[in-house]
Amino acid sequence: MARQPHSAPGPFRASQLREGDPYELANGHAIECMTAGGRHGQAHSAGTRVLATDPAVAGQVGIDVGITWGEDRNLRAPDLIVGAVEAVPGWQRSFPPLAVEYADSGQDEAELQQKITELLAGGTQLVWVVRLVGPLRVEVYARERPVRVVGSDESLTAPGILRNPVPVRALVDPSAADAATLRNLLQAHGYESVAEIEARKLGEGLAESLQMTLQARGLVPDGAQAARLGACRDPAVLRRWLARAL
Repeated sequence: MARQPHSAPGPFRASQLREGDPYELANGHAIECMTAGGRHGQAHSAGTRVLATDPAVAGQVGIDVGITWGEDRNLRAPDLIVGAVEAVPGWQRSFPPLAVEYADSGQDEAELQQKITELLAGGTQLVWVVRLVGPLRVEVYARERPVRVVGSDESLTAPGILRNPVPVRALVDPSAADAATLRNLLQAHGYESVAEIEARKLGEGLAESLQMTLQARGLVPDGAQAARLGACRDPAVLRRWLARAL
């Protein structure tokens, strides 16, 4: 998000700002947060749903959540925070493990770098800066590590924070975000893909057909055989067993 220094005299404290006020604070000095353009807003929406549905996150994603520290003389609101979202009124006082910033036209680079430094110093493990100007890419910032640039056709990882790799395009493109979100939602329900759902349903149908065929032929499986029949949902195996029973 584009930000500009505010001309009002300071110093200020976070308690003097209300939710929705377009300001952040750096050591008591106000920084005006400009509204987002259409490209920024669409990308923001795509990234939110991908990150919020990761099975390891369980919905712990916040949008523009204000984080205050240093006797309330500092207030920062990353575009997205992932993990450790405090569902309480007022400004948050803990730093998230992952923060995401979308940098579009009008971005104040010096101020952005200051914000990244503050987040990492406060305890954030990773900051992803999604560059919307020029070739799509993400800059990965971590404490005591050089900045790493991940290209548009690559994926991002956050070990210990996210379960799944995040394709860079999924942070900005609605179609790519839909695919990644679907993967996440399927995993949350115990599936890896739509194909796996179809295979399980097919296996359940074949298992039922096999049981009915055995009953019709008066064949009674022993304990071990019954256990194998009850546990198996592999369509290829069930087809072989069904062919033998017919």
